[in-house]
Amino acid sequence: MRADKWLWHARFFRSRSLAARMLKAGQLRINTEPVRKSARQLVAGDVLTFPQGRRIRVIRVVALSERRGPPDEAATLYIDLTPPPPPSGETAGAEETDTAAPRPPGRPGRNQRRSLIRFKTRPGEAGGLE
Repeated sequence: MRADKWLWHARFFRSRSLAARMLKAGQLRINTEPVRKSARQLVAGDVLTFPQGRRIRVIRVVALSERRGPPDEAATLYIDLTPPPPPSGETAGAEETDTAAPRPPGRPGRNQRRSLIRFKTRPGEAGGLE
């Protein structure tokens, strides 16, 4: 079965053309070999590596299908070998938020802008609001 067709049947991509575009860009590896053609044939046991969103997916092909079925049926076509994402708990996020300065909510309003101008200029200088 063609690689783009299998990726679409297994519901990794919404359309077959999106799967083909990813293949044409050279972002799919079959058994560690880069593939640039959608017509590359897949067999059971092949290991696919490709980006999906912000993750890198590692998938072992278990079976081929004749049609694009429901998600439950599509999940039986592969085994997901993707390593679990790094832990994202309170300890991991706390380090980043403690060091980052809080961002202001947006552009300052008229009163905030005028108080910033008063703060930045010394009394008696040009440019300040008297």
